[in-house]
Amino acid sequence: MYIILTFFVVHWYASAFAQSFFLHRYMSHGMFKMSPFWERFFYLFTFLAQGSSFLHPKAYAQLHMEHHMHSDTEDDPHSPHFFKDLYNMMLNTFRVYMDFRLGRRQSTSTHVQNLNTWPLIDGLGNSLLVRIGFGGLYTLVYVAFAPSIWWCALLPVHFLMGPIHGAFVNWCGHKYGYRNYTTGDHSKNTFFWDLLFLGETFQNNHHRYPNRANFATRWFECDILYPAIWALDRIRIISLTSR
Repeated sequence: MYIILTFFVVHWYASAFAQSFFLHRYMSHGMFKMSPFWERFFYLFTFLAQGSSFLHPKAYAQLHMEHHMHSDTEDDPHSPHFFKDLYNMMLNTFRVYMDFRLGRRQSTSTHVQNLNTWPLIDGLGNSLLVRIGFGGLYTLVYVAFAPSIWWCALLPVHFLMGPIHGAFVNWCGHKYGYRNYTTGDHSKNTFFWDLLFLGETFQNNHHRYPNRANFATRWFECDILYPAIWALDRIRIISLTSR
């Protein structure tokens, strides 16, 4: 049981870190800079951490900036206020994401247009065979260590880890919680849930200060990923462009 729980928690937080640190704060917003070596390092880390649910970094950034440009309007790829349920919101998110990934649509953000890609990792990450391979590895861990078959109910979460993180943040972060700022959209902060999402559910704060690396703004809020970002800046793995 403890091996399965450890595996689940490590996979959950590794994927959440990759999504928040690399895909969101670095690729989408350019909140910090890093050398080509470290960019490749975190690119590879994202591929391994997300595994079967790998999200193409540039397509993710394009999708995310579309969200900021049209937050909680009919043109927002994933506003919970224009879809009857979570499933339909994520179906539309997938459609827009695929438009960006396949080049059917281009972002107007200059920063995103100039992002580096890694065709080898992008190709592997988007390969159906590789996704199935990761799914098979997750399944083997459960076959070997799960104390009963009921634990296998967690496997779909492993298979779809990246989209699950995104679904929760985008639905709840614009529907439930409190607001610190008037932002022209419905973004909210859900502090309690942020323990699971490494800063990502401070949506109202983030929409007010979209390029600020620390998503917490009030004395009682804590972006639990920011201390790691601060430490990486101090040891010069990254260079913060905003605090």
